[in-house]
Amino acid sequence: MSEPVTSQDVVRWSEALAGIARTGLGFTQSLYERERFEEVLAVAADMRVAAGSPYDAEDLVHEWMKSVGQGVPGYQTPKVAVGAVVGNDAGEILLVQRADSGVWLYPTGWADIGYSASEVAVKEVAEETGIECEVVQLIAVLDGLRQRFTRIPLYSLVFHCRATGGDLKAHPLETRDVGWFPLDALPPMTVGVEQWGELARQALAGEPVDVHYDRPRAPTWRTARDV
Repeated sequence: MSEPVTSQDVVRWSEALAGIARTGLGFTQSLYERERFEEVLAVAADMRVAAGSPYDAEDLVHEWMKSVGQGVPGYQTPKVAVGAVVGNDAGEILLVQRADSGVWLYPTGWADIGYSASEVAVKEVAEETGIECEVVQLIAVLDGLRQRFTRIPLYSLVFHCRATGGDLKAHPLETRDVGWFPLDALPPMTVGVEQWGELARQALAGEPVDVHYDRPRAPTWRTARDV
């Protein structure tokens, strides 16, 4: 039996409809079809407002329309973030306190054009913490909407990395603080541990780690919370 619908479910459905509509607008030349896709966008915006969006429906449609392109550039896909679970010789994990929210998390940032995903991981660690590292392996590919840690379409690639040098230094704009922490003594407001904590423990302990990913659901849109 399916669980009750949550606001995050409605957000996911809304973003899916908005993505389909924007992709359709990018590929069609038919005025009739464009009107229908714009109507779908309006419905998706109403759903987001009902789910608790801080913006009104008209503003949401305006923002979505700004991302409409032509042809392949107009095909809507999730954004990509890259994170790094970095360990040291003491088996501690490197965490940053985000400047915007005050929460603690492993270093993470948007995927930059011109870099491979693993290069982004190394770059983000250096920029946010001052620590140099090397990539060991990919340990997780997470769907942010499905895991309910984001309200925009987002895939998060998480790498296990090993510290190789550098000195702790918080980024002056992006982070309030940085530090090394034992996994059994994480700071208050450390977020998402239920998603990445066990993977981090295995990786930092040198245990074999299978890459975690969100298993296919059947049906995709209405099923139990089997994340």
